[in-house]
Amino acid sequence: MKEAHHKGDKKTYKYGMVIDLDKCTGCGACMVACMAENNIPFRKDETDKLRSNFWMRVYKISNGLPFPDTDISYIPRPCQHCEGRDHHHATPCVSVCPATATDYSHETGIVSQIYTRCFGCRYCMAACPYHVRVFNWWDAKWPKGMEKYLNPDVSPRMRGVVEKCSFCFHRLQRARNKAYAEGRRELHEDEYQTACTQACPAGAITFGDLNNPEHKVYKLKNSPYAFRLLEKLGTNPKVYYISTRAWVRKAADVYVGKEGKGVTHA
Repeated sequence: MKEAHHKGDKKTYKYGMVIDLDKCTGCGACMVACMAENNIPFRKDETDKLRSNFWMRVYKISNGLPFPDTDISYIPRPCQHCEGRDHHHATPCVSVCPATATDYSHETGIVSQIYTRCFGCRYCMAACPYHVRVFNWWDAKWPKGMEKYLNPDVSPRMRGVVEKCSFCFHRLQRARNKAYAEGRRELHEDEYQTACTQACPAGAITFGDLNNPEHKVYKLKNSPYAFRLLEKLGTNPKVYYISTRAWVRKAADVYVGKEGKGVTHA
């Protein structure tokens, strides 16, 4: 079984996901699962989206045509876990962080966020072209009794730091510990899956090693209908999308002419 590529003497992986937009119904189950899994607090009033603390957010886009030609699509947007083109064009958020509070793992392909190093300058938020990073404006508060149901594998964050999707890295650690206890070094495809992947009722999200020909994401990313957001920037994200609709694929390069119109929060 081919589970990884080699970089020197160390095996490397390239974890990522493929999201089928033709299957996504915009239900928001991925958002709810992400919040529950990663101990993301919520407020009574979430109307101010600039202060909302969502690691996964679902957007709605439209082709802008009048009825009966109107068509819409929902786009779940986690952290894209950019790789960059080379050392001169590295991951945008990593290259600007003065505290080394965010890092790119060449072993897993995951962009991490180290909260105890972050002092809230928000340079990474300004550098991220996907707006995936959020600033924690308040101390986490939970309804009475709910603190007993927090995920023990994920530490709640303090006020004044930047947060983002981690591809549920704690699940990778848990899977590795289990494999090690069983005398294994390799993980099966289903042993490490993100919360949003498992929660999607439509099966629109597929997660795995993008470099492993035996993983589903490897085949899906090579689909003629596959694309990535803002590919022209050279950020080399690890989140791929699939849609058979040409206008949806074209809208992936938002901010260009009229192609960005009609984008709203779901």
